[in-house]
Parts: sequence; structure tokens; C-alpha cells
Amino acid sequence: MELFNVGFLSVTIIDVIDILLVTFVVYRLYRGMRGTIAAQILVGLLVIVLLSVIAQAINLKAMGWILRTLTDVWVIAMVIIFQPELRRLLSTIARNRLVRLFLRMNVSESIEEIVATALELSKKKQGALIIIARGTGMKSFIETGIILGAQISRSLLLSIFNPRSPLHDGAVIVNDRTVEAARCTLPLSSNTRIGDLVLGTRHRAGLGITEQTDAVAVIISEETGAISIADNGELLYKISVKDLRIELRERLVLSMQRSIKNVKEAIRPQ
Repeated sequence: MELFNVGFLSVTIIDVIDILLVTFVVYRLYRGMRGTIAAQILVGLLVIVLLSVIAQAINLKAMGWILRTLTDVWVIAMVIIFQPELRRLLSTIARNRLVRLFLRMNVSESIEEIVATALELSKKKQGALIIIARGTGMKSFIETGIILGAQISRSLLLSIFNPRSPLHDGAVIVNDRTVEAARCTLPLSSNTRIGDLVLGTRHRAGLGITEQTDAVAVIISEETGAISIADNGELLYKISVKDLRIELRERLVLSMQRSIKNVKEAIRPQ
């Protein structure tokens, strides 16, 4: 259905929907990359695409071919050079509660095992880093460690983080009721301190994985026995065992239950 004409171009309802969708996608991309060099590159790419469309519309064949070739090369370069920014953008999408409704989030039974483990490790001042997977895939990080695929339990976690265990260095990754792997290597956050707190490797790794994925990290300090939790690139330092249980339930269980309730209410017949 034709709506109106702009010069020699006819505009239909499909064209309007197409433009709105592209505008939304570009806006979300720009917001996700804002403040980085990638945002400037994205603007440059959009300018080239716009010039390519204009060249094609006025039948500048040579110029159109050059601009289309540049666009293809630019897109590939963006994917290679700005992989970290793109990964963070996709992780942000995965953190959306409506998206996570369709992903496995069965970790409620694991919380008590993790809390009990954290309590004992904190008392003994034994360092630990436990990563709880949510929506974002963790396969690439799991493969950096020793694959276990064992059912989670307090005794298993305590044996892993025993200082005499060959698995105690690195992170444990938990998915649902399964300890997927131990001794995993994680990306370090670029933040080396928060306020007056100087972050060690374990805390930077916990922050780093939550900056790139939607996982939640539980961190026990080897020096002080302090229990911390990291989520979405933010650190709650030195919390009590009671608060740890509350925070994990809030982030892994209750938030999902509220999302499901909201969706049910939204689709309920009036």
C-alpha cells in the first residue's frame, strides 16, 4: 500500500516499518557502544551506507560499487576489532528479563549449597571464586578449566577449594545444579580498585566475567575471609552470609518470578 511519494521514490507502509526497525537497531547499537571508539566507527559506517544508497539512487555505478565494497570491509573490521564491545552488547541483551524467561534459570536449589560453602570457606579464610551461569553461554570459559559435570554439593565445592587441591586456583562455574568445571580462567576487569579498596586478581576476575556475561560471581577473600558478590560489573564487598543468601535469591530466583508474573498479567484476558 503506497502512502506517499518523495520525488521519484514511492513510500509504502512496509518501508516505514523497515525504517523504524533499522532506526531502533542502530540506536540500540549506538547506546551499547557509546563512549567507546566503536561508536565513532559505527557513525562512519552509517555515513558510508547512506552515501552508498544515494549513489545507487542517482545511478552512480562506480561510486556505488566502491562504497558497497567499503561497507562490507568495514563491517568485517568492526566484528574483529571491536569483539569485546559487541560481546558486552549481546550480553546486555541476554540480561533482559523477558529474554531470560526462555532460558534455563533453575539455580534455586544450588543457592543453599553455595551459601553453606561460602560460610565455611570464609571462616577458614580459604579463597574461592564461584560463577553462577544465567542466560549467557559460558562454554568458552568452561573449556579453559577442568570439566567436571558433577552435581553441586557443599562437600564437592569445599574439596575443590581446599588449598591442597590441584583445582583450587581459578574459578568454579555452576549451571543449574551442575558444577560444570573448575580451575577456569576468566577475563580480568580493568577496574583495579573501587573507592579505597584495591582489588586482587580473584575480585577482578569476578567483576570481569560479570562485565562480559550475565553470570553472578561469589568471591571469598583468602586474606580476610570477606564474602563478596559481583553482578553486572558491580561489586558488593564484605557482606554477611545472610545477605549473600538474600542477594542470590533476589538475583537468581525472585527477579525471574516477578518477570513471569508480569508477563502473565500482561497477556491475561481483560
